Order: sequence, then structure tokens, then C-alpha cells
Amino acid sequence: MSTILKQDYRNEYHFSPKEKWMNDPNGMVFFNGEYHLFYQHHPHGTTWGPMHWGHAVSRDLTSWEELPIALLPDENGTIFSGSAVVDWNNTTGFFEGEPGLVAIFTHHLEVKNQDAIQTQSLAYSKDNGRTWTKYEGNPVLKHESFVDFRDPKVFWHEQTKEWVMIIACGQTVCLYRSPNLKDWTLGSEFGAGIGSHDGVWECPDLFPLAVDGDSGQEKWVMLVSIGADPAFIEGSRTQYFTGDFDGTTFVPDEASQTIRWIDYGRDNYAGVSWSDVPEEDGRRLIIGWMSNWMYANQTPTNDYRGAMTIARELTLETRAGEVILIQRPARELEQARTPVLSLQDASIQQVSEQLNALQLVNYEIHAEWAQDQTFHFALRSGADHETVVGVDSIRSEVYVDRSRSGIGNFHELFLSRHTAKLKEVNGNQSLRIFVDHSSVEVFANDGQAVITDLIYPDADCQGISAHAENTDLVFSSLHIYEISSTKAKG
Repeated sequence: MSTILKQDYRNEYHFSPKEKWMNDPNGMVFFNGEYHLFYQHHPHGTTWGPMHWGHAVSRDLTSWEELPIALLPDENGTIFSGSAVVDWNNTTGFFEGEPGLVAIFTHHLEVKNQDAIQTQSLAYSKDNGRTWTKYEGNPVLKHESFVDFRDPKVFWHEQTKEWVMIIACGQTVCLYRSPNLKDWTLGSEFGAGIGSHDGVWECPDLFPLAVDGDSGQEKWVMLVSIGADPAFIEGSRTQYFTGDFDGTTFVPDEASQTIRWIDYGRDNYAGVSWSDVPEEDGRRLIIGWMSNWMYANQTPTNDYRGAMTIARELTLETRAGEVILIQRPARELEQARTPVLSLQDASIQQVSEQLNALQLVNYEIHAEWAQDQTFHFALRSGADHETVVGVDSIRSEVYVDRSRSGIGNFHELFLSRHTAKLKEVNGNQSLRIFVDHSSVEVFANDGQAVITDLIYPDADCQGISAHAENTDLVFSSLHIYEISSTKAKG
């Protein structure tokens, strides 16, 4: 027990609040050189409770400054999930002379002896998000029949010169449009007969991405998270659809008839993208809550509970004839690296010898190889614990096995093995593995398959080793970097 208290599993380069509960990322917007990360926060407990919006900012997506709570409950209810935008043209009338930030969020009001009421409201900031004023006309959007009516994600649609809201409505999403963020008109509803309905639909997002960079083709990507249902062992997860959007209606393509997940681990939920990333940057950046509603309230941390994934860059690329969503670690993480080991054309024996001498906790492994091989890395290993990340060439799978990763008795399904199908990239294969005090994130074959999992090993489990079925495995390159948010900030 003393080991647990000493380390508390707080990650080095993943954001967590200084104390108390955190879940979904909210209000993600870039403004005046800062990435804003708001989040669902219960400031009076370490389990889910009355929701506020916590707030943190970063200039590098790796080191975060936690700020005072941004939005507190009021007469309209607690503050559920939502989004934030820059009102560049003062469509709201909230600003004079220079643009400001507008948050669009769900008010959740508990009512005795009936279903809770969920409505959508606004708040605005004239000082870079440091203080917020709630709109006196709140709420700005209600629905008479949806019990679940929440998590608005809003963006400016340039073609129609209107704001668009995508919002979760139980087992569907609805799309609204508005000239001013105050007056909303229903455009369409999406979700019947398509996608996974294993849980309530939550935290949607909708955005365009170019296909294969500069091919001239564009598709719209819709993200929909689904809450945990005891009938399904995966718990809460996030799916995606691709198709066309005209400002009113989303039309899915044929590929969307197959259920597709953005992550095949258990601990990446409610991810949404940053608004207003500058056009000259051009990236679609996303972050998710690194937990699962199956066991989120029971994870073995002290004084706080909840962490975010690393920030990721999203693209649409053609792989094996299919246009799929690709995730890569945000390039800013490279500034947080300190080189530890660099090998070229190294045999499995050479790699094993080098790794056996290392003891690390927060780091990245970047391995590349050319031929089909079955092998694995044992990470955060010690006398009794290890987390295994490997490739099975027979099944064409990448996997994370956390069945011996450490503490897991807080939920019967935690100690488990998770897999994702692999597609080759021009005959080459790769793994980028990000390890921290209580997490492993795996990006296989240049972001084609992703697995994110929490782990809870003893503090002294710092070993690394490599193992292969065949001794002829050669890594064309293998790099290991220690990662520190302090280095990124410096």
C-alpha cells in the first residue's frame, strides 16, 4: 500500500487535474497562442459528481497550466460537456472591437420525480478564457422529447456562413444551424440503422479532412462516443463515420456501413477536436479522456482521478484500398524527448541486450522493421508485473496485454488483452509506443491501428525487454526517448 501512496500513478506527460475528479475534454479551442482544454470536473470528490468545467492551457500540447474553474453550476443546472469557439466576426454581439471566446455547453438540471432536463447554454470570455460571463438568455436550445440531449460541438460552416451544432440525442445525433449561436434551427438527424448502438451516444464531433493530403478529395468525419453498457465487455468507446456534409445533412459513405472504432484499447473516450487551429497549421488535433465508464470511478489513484490521452493528429488516408482515419502523436511531443537509445539494422539479440540494461517509466519506443514477424516488448516489468505490447504476424494483429500489468482487482474485466488488425505500409511496419506511469498508447503502422490502455504497475517496475519467435528479426531502426513535460516547457 505504501508504494501506491508514494507514486499515486500520476503521469509525467499526460494532463491530470491537481486534485479531484476529471472526465470528458470540453471546450477545446486555440486562441492567442494557447490551446485551451476545459474538462468535466467534480472539485469536491474523486468520483463523478456535480459537474463543473475545469480549465487548463498549453502552448505546446505537452506541458499544461491548470487555471481556476471556468464554469460553475447555477439555477439552470450543472455544467455538462460542450465546446468553445472564437467568435471572429462578433455574430453573438458579445464583443466589441476584437474577437472573444464563446462556450456552448449543456445545462443538466435534476428535477424531483421526473427525468433530468438537459438544455444548451452559452458563456463568453473577453480575457482569453480567464473569466466567463453566462448569457442572460440561457438556455438557448431546448428539446421537448429527448431525455438525453447533450454535448454540443459547434463550428463555423464557411459555405453557408452559419454556425453548425452537432449534439447527442440518445441513440442519434441532431444537426442544428444558427447565424448567431443564440437562435437555432434543426437541420437533420443522423444515426438510425447505422453504427454501434451498444450504449448511449455522446460527445459527437464533425469536421472535414482532405483525403491523402493534397489529392483534392475531401470527406467529412463524424465522431460519436458510446457509453458503457453492462451487456458489452468493451465498455465506453468512440466510433467514426465518413461522408458528405452540406451544412444541414450528413450523408454517410458506403464504408460507414461497417462499424469503425478510433481506438481498440479500453481507455480513450469522448475525444473531440480543437476548434480554430490556424489555417497555416492545417492540422486536426484531438485529445480524449483516458479511462472507461466500466471502472472510471474505481481506478486506484489518490486525491485525483482521471487523465487525458496525448494529443493526436488526425488524417484520412488510403490504406489497402480503403480510406481510413489515421492517428499520429502530435508533433509537439518530439520537443519533450531526451534520446536514450538509437539502433540501426539491429538484430533481436542486439536489441534485447541493450534493452535489458534500461530502467524507464515515461518514454517512447519507435521501432521499424520490414518483414512479417511475431515479437513483443515487455514494458514496465518487474518481479510480478509486466505489460506486453506485440505483433502477431499470423493474425496480422497488434496487441496490448495488460493481464499482468499490475493492480486490476477494482474491476473484473480490467486485466485483459486488446487487439487491432494491421495493414502493411509499403511493406514496412512500425510501432510507436508511449509509456507513462499509468498508461500505454500504441500507434501501429504509422497510425493505422491504435490501442490506448491504462496500467497500474508497482513503482519499481521499470524494466524493458524484447522477445521474438524467430532469431532472424532485424529492426531497421529502434529509438527510445525519455519524455518529460518539463523539457517541453523549457
